[in-house]
Amino acid sequence: MNVAVAQATLSGLRLFGSTSGNSLPAPLPTSHVLRYANSMLDEKDFQKKAATAFDDLKRRLFTLGDEHGFDVEGESGKLEVIFEEPVEAKFVVSPNTPVREIWISALSTSFKLGWSDSKSAFILEKTGENLFDVMSRVVSQQLGTQVKL
Repeated sequence: MNVAVAQATLSGLRLFGSTSGNSLPAPLPTSHVLRYANSMLDEKDFQKKAATAFDDLKRRLFTLGDEHGFDVEGESGKLEVIFEEPVEAKFVVSPNTPVREIWISALSTSFKLGWSDSKSAFILEKTGENLFDVMSRVVSQQLGTQVKL
């Protein structure tokens, strides 16, 4: 069985590769260690950036909802976009603090957006779209008409 092993020391964290059996492997090169963790926002910074993005998104969705006949509800740190026409649907936008992402559930799909320092926005890595672009796309698909947040 292969098991990843980490050894904590007073001077920091030493990571090891996989093991098979009882012997410990050599440490991984430091260039491979904690690449993702170092780029992750701390919790307070994520919450601040997510709250700012949510406030802006909510404001834009309210305006668009008034124009196109859908409802927007925000409670418990999430947004719900509720459509009655042309087909009933509900989109949910929520922060996922442990992984520092904003998650969108829409059109039977889950979109996970992470913070990009270079773009100063939450970005869907797969497409490069920001939060407003993704929401514009899925709302447009739901309504059957092009909209822009």
